[in-house]
Amino acid sequence: MTDPALLSDTGLRPAARDLVFRNVRPADLALIVRHRREMFAANGHAEAVLSPMGEAFEAWLAPRLAGGDYFGWIVEDAAGQAVGALGMMEIDWPPHPRHPLQAKRGYITNVFVEPGLRGSGVGRALMDRAAQEGRRRGLALMVLHASPMGRPLYEQIGWLAGSEMMMPLDTPVGRDHR
Repeated sequence: MTDPALLSDTGLRPAARDLVFRNVRPADLALIVRHRREMFAANGHAEAVLSPMGEAFEAWLAPRLAGGDYFGWIVEDAAGQAVGALGMMEIDWPPHPRHPLQAKRGYITNVFVEPGLRGSGVGRALMDRAAQEGRRRGLALMVLHASPMGRPLYEQIGWLAGSEMMMPLDTPVGRDHR
């Protein structure tokens, strides 16, 4: 469903005015895969890792889009071209001090804005939409993995750095552990 509200009421620069949200749908599979690859490429990940990741991500995402487990929004310009997107899921997670009565979290992923509109307010508008959806669903906590490019925005709008660490156990393609 397309949200008829224009994004121009959210403090966007003129270059980003007159954009509209619409819900992601299964037909967006290739677009979301492209956005994910471009997001990781912009953060310095090697093509040797991105190519097989893209194929595996597409196979993972298709049933989740079809079943509605992966949801989110595409931002389109007046010509109907996608200029940004954000994916979201409710993930199973044991109760935690930040959500002691819930066995789930909201998870934000694949936040992407086309290079020409970065810094225009599109990312902020997508994050605002995700927060609204999290509240609508009654979620007590949402999490994301911030890239260096996205971190300043997330901190500006109130996201807190967490304590997550990782230990790669097996990387069959290259040694890209960023």
